[in-house]
Amino acid sequence: MRKYEWILCQICGNKTRVKICDDTVIENLPLFCPKCKQETIINVKQLNISVIKEPNTKMQSR
Repeated sequence: MRKYEWILCQICGNKTRVKICDDTVIENLPLFCPKCKQETIINVKQLNISVIKEPNTKMQSR
């Protein structure tokens, strides 16, 4: 039986819109959080998430 998990935002800890399986492999995914409006670049391998780049400034509002 496969195990599925939601990817959590690395900044605020809330669920994002991306769900991964236990055998998912992703490299350089720009992950956007709908709650805090931040984007991080992540790698995923066997449900282990590593952050490649975090934003250093907030997005400018218009």
